Amino acid sequence: MSKKKKKYYVVWKGAKTGILESWEECRESIHGFKGAEYKSFTTLNLAQKAFSENYSNYKGKTIFESTLSKEQLELIGKPNLNSVSVDAACSGNPGTVEYQCVDTNTKKQIFHFGPLHESTNNIGEFLGLVHTLAHLKKTNDKRPIYTDSKTAISWVKDKTYRTSLEKNEKNSKSFKLLDRAVKWLEENQIENKILKWETQAWGEIPADFGRK
Repeated sequence: MSKKKKKYYVVWKGAKTGILESWEECRESIHGFKGAEYKSFTTLNLAQKAFSENYSNYKGKTIFESTLSKEQLELIGKPNLNSVSVDAACSGNPGTVEYQCVDTNTKKQIFHFGPLHESTNNIGEFLGLVHTLAHLKKTNDKRPIYTDSKTAISWVKDKTYRTSLEKNEKNSKSFKLLDRAVKWLEENQIENKILKWETQAWGEIPADFGRK
């Protein structure tokens, strides 16, 4: 049986406030307390940070907490916020695909494309990455590009796509765009660094559609 992961309970308003180390203690503090404010965290550092701030910063929000060790996080480092990020979303498999590129720091959308029907997430990730490369080249933007797709990075590197999806009338547009993307890669030099977004360390990529 796996060991239960420890949690820390921050109580902003309750009979006893502060960082409590058991649900029983937290429950005793908030039970019958009108307007109680509390939330659980899996790391002491984040609990301490949260308690030093306002409850409104955390109410109803999913807070990302990395499960990596301090040493692993230090080795990975922080993302370069002076960059752009690209991500795809697929409803079904195969299904309806769309992708978007955003400013990594502000999350402001740079462009959005879709829908593409009866396609796959890998196709969307690859097309999104090539579309971003072409867009940045056209606008003379030298910022690096983050993607969380190893497959897309591999396909771009090899200047090809490898999909087991069968072409049909519904996804013919996707295959036309795939061929166009390969042609662009063959005819153009990549001028932007392509970087892997470290989801385990940093949470979801800023271009994520938030549908997980």
